[in-house]
Amino acid sequence: MISWTTAFLDLPAESFDEAVEFWCAVTGYALSESRGDDGEFATLVPPEGDAFLRVQRLQSGPAGVHVDLHDPESTGLELRQSPGGFTFCVVPVREAARPAPTDWGTHVSLVDQVCLDIPARLWEVESRFWSELTGWPLAQSAVRKEFWALERPAGIPLRFLLQRLDSFQDTVTAHFDIACSDVSLEVARHLELGATVQAELPWWTSMQTPTGSAYCITSRNPATGRL
Repeated sequence: MISWTTAFLDLPAESFDEAVEFWCAVTGYALSESRGDDGEFATLVPPEGDAFLRVQRLQSGPAGVHVDLHDPESTGLELRQSPGGFTFCVVPVREAARPAPTDWGTHVSLVDQVCLDIPARLWEVESRFWSELTGWPLAQSAVRKEFWALERPAGIPLRFLLQRLDSFQDTVTAHFDIACSDVSLEVARHLELGATVQAELPWWTSMQTPTGSAYCITSRNPATGRL
């Protein structure tokens, strides 16, 4: 049974510091001391509650996202890969208290969702894999037919949204989604931090970080994750 979820921002060495500074500003979280053999890991530490966002400096390769699933029955770190080639880890349980959304005075926001971008040819096997692995049922979005969400239990910090892509890509990738109480105010805040708008849609705005990674700002309720 999955009882906690953690997401890692995997960042190239040449843009690591800039990207970490951006995400600390986006979340309002502090950066922990570095750890790992080469100081490649760190945690984004919320002011209250347990951590669920971490960063990793890559020796090579493009920026990306991977997740850790915390399982009470796990005895140590297990590196795995989904049928669509998405790398993730299963780790022992550590955390339990989900942080509240960050209050910016005019509105609140929270990085609360990992969107798995799944090529159409991999959709059936990949969506079934994640539902069976977590034990969480899949529910189709009422907004767009290509979106399905895993119904997370109460207290889990990150939702998982599965997006069926029309465009071709070789493997499953992922990006962060942010829930907020006012999209226009949150977008304006991100623009001041150096992000750029890629597309504006009725329920979300597609963004790009100063270092070139995609993410979205959505109008979902930060407390519940739902529209």
